[in-house]
Amino acid sequence: MSTMTAAAQAGTADEPWLRHFPITFFAVVMGLAGLSLATRRMEVALSGAPGNISFALTLMTAATFCVIAAVYLAKALRHTDAMKAEWNNPVRIAFFPAITIGVLLVCSGILPHARGLVEAVWMAATAAHLLIILGVVSAWISHRTFEQAHLTPAWFIPAVGNVLVPVAGVDLGYVEISWFFFSVGMLFWVIFLTLVFNRLIFHNPIAERLLPTLVILIAPPSVGFVAWMLLNGGVVDAFARVLYYSALMFVLVTLTQVGRLLRLPFSMAWWAYSFPVAAFTIASALFAESTGATFQRTLSFIAYGVLWAVIAMLVAKTFAAMRRNEICRPE
Repeated sequence: MSTMTAAAQAGTADEPWLRHFPITFFAVVMGLAGLSLATRRMEVALSGAPGNISFALTLMTAATFCVIAAVYLAKALRHTDAMKAEWNNPVRIAFFPAITIGVLLVCSGILPHARGLVEAVWMAATAAHLLIILGVVSAWISHRTFEQAHLTPAWFIPAVGNVLVPVAGVDLGYVEISWFFFSVGMLFWVIFLTLVFNRLIFHNPIAERLLPTLVILIAPPSVGFVAWMLLNGGVVDAFARVLYYSALMFVLVTLTQVGRLLRLPFSMAWWAYSFPVAAFTIASALFAESTGATFQRTLSFIAYGVLWAVIAMLVAKTFAAMRRNEICRPE
């Protein structure tokens, strides 16, 4: 994606577009990386080995990350106050871990092809992710202006990032580090799952523009299942089933909201649809591969088809919104 070129069209005479380049753009990387990893899992399911398509998608994702990261770095240097405002925003702060999550996902995709390079990048990304998480948690517990209305499923993103560390970490041999991040991620998932449902049930509805973040509910148990399978030697045990079927339940809950979600006006929050679908696709394929279950195998192919449709829709709508100067503008 030529993000920088397209985003430049979103500028106005009064406000530089770079100032309003949102941290939520890193959700694009998560979605594309999820697609590449899901494609690799489908290649394994069909041919027994990863193929060139998934690797090409990974390289495209890495290039997209570099462009988005370069643009956001330019924003941080030239409009530091705007970047700080995003960090202090109770919703957008949850998207900062998406930066390192994107790197971890790309590492998982490149691992079979460049192990030495991936190990160095993975270690740096893991350390950076820990620092960002500590910063986010510190902001959560010390920032007294946060209110119940600010809590959305986007707050799951830091937890998802923690659980993603074992996806490449176990294969690289960093088992204890992987256990640390998996444990922390699962702990935060349980905590925020309770808080989010309290928010959804007993408080005012989530703002319409943030409703797409509801789909994020699918991601933590899906990624948790994949990480657990790597940590426990690939056995679909009782805990693995709890994680997988929790993800399936959230898929069913999301399906009851599809009509409502698709009627919303497009925003970058729509990219929240992509990674959870990819995570569930991978979890279903891995479940089927480990057990021979026909139901999960069928679900994996259905979810993969939906994933491609979602990504195609998001890319088209993102570029259309850029052409209409609807992105990189003051909110």
